[in-house]
Amino acid sequence: MEGERTHQTGPTRREYMTYGAALGGTLLAGCADDAGTESESESSGEGSTGDGGTYSASMAPVGEVEFESVPEEVMVYSLLYADMAVAYGHGDAVNSLGFDAEAGGNTLDAYYEHLEGVSFDREDIAQLNTGSEGLTIDKEQVYELDSDLHLVDPALVASFDGWGREDVEEIAENVAPWFGNVYSREHGEPPEAYQEEYEYYTLWEIAERVSAVFRAEERYEELNAVHDELLETIESGLPPEDERPTVGAVIFMDETFYPTHLDAPGFATADLRPLGAVDAFGDREVTYETAYDYETMLEIDPEVILHRYGIASYYDVGAIRETLADHPVAGQLTAVEEGRVYPSGDPEQGPIMNLFQLEMAAKQLYPDQFGEWPADHDGDAYPELPEDERLFDREWVANAIEG
Repeated sequence: MEGERTHQTGPTRREYMTYGAALGGTLLAGCADDAGTESESESSGEGSTGDGGTYSASMAPVGEVEFESVPEEVMVYSLLYADMAVAYGHGDAVNSLGFDAEAGGNTLDAYYEHLEGVSFDREDIAQLNTGSEGLTIDKEQVYELDSDLHLVDPALVASFDGWGREDVEEIAENVAPWFGNVYSREHGEPPEAYQEEYEYYTLWEIAERVSAVFRAEERYEELNAVHDELLETIESGLPPEDERPTVGAVIFMDETFYPTHLDAPGFATADLRPLGAVDAFGDREVTYETAYDYETMLEIDPEVILHRYGIASYYDVGAIRETLADHPVAGQLTAVEEGRVYPSGDPEQGPIMNLFQLEMAAKQLYPDQFGEWPADHDGDAYPELPEDERLFDREWVANAIEG
C-alpha cells in the first residue's frame, strides 16, 4: 500500500482487505511442556481440561482442538491474532505474520508503548505473503516454521492460490492444527468447502476462544471487563442522535476514496459501530469494488473523515490531509475545511488494539463529551493522553496482560 509521502512494496488494497477461514474435526496439538503456564484455571466456556493433562479449545470452522500443552511456536497470518497472543502473555510464541512484520509491528508498538511491560518482539518474524504475486503463502515455508499451532483461519489458506482443503488438512496432519476465524471480519463468504461448518463471531467472542488455547482465561476476563467498562463510558456519554456528525470511514489512495460502512457487521468495525455516528455512506451500496472520486465525495460531504489503517501503518494521514486541502474540489469538503480528517484504527484489530481504537474514535467524533483528539496528530504514533483524559485504565490492562 502507499501513503502520500511514503511508498512501500506490499499488498494491494484488495489483498489487504481479503481474509478468510476453515477446517473441521478434532485435532491434537503436541507442544513442548510450558512450565510457566499463565493460568491454572479451567478453560471457560469454549475450552475444557481433559484427562492426562490435555485440554481443548473450540472455534468454527475447525471445531474442537485438543492440546497437550500451551503452544510455544505459533504461526500467525492476521494482526488480530498477534495482538491476542500478546494479550495472553505469549507474544514471543508468534513466529510469522501475513504481511510486513515491521509495518504490523509498528502498529502494535503504537499502542503497546502506553502499557508498561507490554511489547511485541518482531525480530526474526517470518513474512508469509509478499503481496507481490497474488494472495498466497508457500507450503514449504509452513513446513519450515514447524509450528506447534497455526493460529490462522484454515478457510483463508484454502482460498489462496495453489491451496485447497486437502493441502490445509495435509499441514494439520503433518505439522500442527489450525485455529482461527477471519471471515467474521465483515461476515464474508468463506470458500464453498467450509460454508457448512462456518460461524460468525464478534471480536471478543474470538478473543475468548483463543484465550482457551493459551490457558489464559483469567487474562481474557480482565480485559473483557475493561472493554465492558469502556463501552459503558462511551454509551453513557453519547450525545443525542440529532447532534451526532456524519462520518465517512475511508481509505484514500491514488486520488480515490474507498468507503466502509460504520455499522457493517463483523469485527472490522468493532471500534466504530459502538459510537453510533451517522454513516455518511448509509444509503449507498458499499462493496470491495466501491470507489469514489473527489466530486462524488463532495456530493456526500461527511463532516468527519476517518482514515482506516491510520495508526503507524502504511498511510501518512498528515500528508493525505495536505493533499486534500490543496485540491480544488477536495479542499471544499466540510471535514477538510474544519480540520476533521483523522487517522483511524486498523480493522484487523485484536482486543488490546480495540480498546485504544474505541477511545480514539470516541474523541475524534465527540470531543465535547470525551475530550479532544490532538488536532494535527497524523497517526505516526498513538498520542500520550493526560491521565484524566483517558477513557480506560492503562494500568489495569497492563496488569491483566502480565497475569
